[in-house]
Amino acid sequence: MMQKITDSPIDFAEDIIHDVKNSKEEGVLKCVQCGMCTSTCPAARHSDYNPRDIIERVLEGDITILEDDCIWNCFYCYTCHSVCPVGNSVCEVNQILKQFAIKNGIGYEKLYEYMGFADSYFTAAIGAIPEIFFADIDRDVPGWWDFRQHLDEIRNELELDPPLMPPKDVIDEVSTILTITGFKEKIERIRETQEGKK
Repeated sequence: MMQKITDSPIDFAEDIIHDVKNSKEEGVLKCVQCGMCTSTCPAARHSDYNPRDIIERVLEGDITILEDDCIWNCFYCYTCHSVCPVGNSVCEVNQILKQFAIKNGIGYEKLYEYMGFADSYFTAAIGAIPEIFFADIDRDVPGWWDFRQHLDEIRNELELDPPLMPPKDVIDEVSTILTITGFKEKIERIRETQEGKK
């Protein structure tokens, strides 16, 4: 439900301003709706994502933005951050909006595709491309799958050392940190909600 002006819409912007991830002080409130962010945004060029609209909705107190698929289209390239004449950062605002959405149980289906990243942090203490993306990468980057299949041979031919892998004690430490901070619990909740739908 969209907030009305009588519902103090500025409260929504204030929540974003005071979030630990916001580095631009009160940049959200300084937005003059010039559209520089949108004119340079690659996500806006290739999807319905509109950085100017994101800030406008935040300033209007439109909390339905948390349920809008568009917030998941930001590439986090920080182009908007670099061109804003009043020092705003829509990509940071967007990251905060996503966190608000996740906290409210929204967007789990968007995160589910990335569970492979989370799993690799627990099992190897490093990120890895989730298998769910292999077909898309191979389609978009011709020859990628063949390259991936022969990567060890290519590294040997170029006389490169094997990829560095963290030792077991580091993997255990990272896994412990991810568990203590609640990351593991969040991942399990996301996985349960999505796998229960199948």
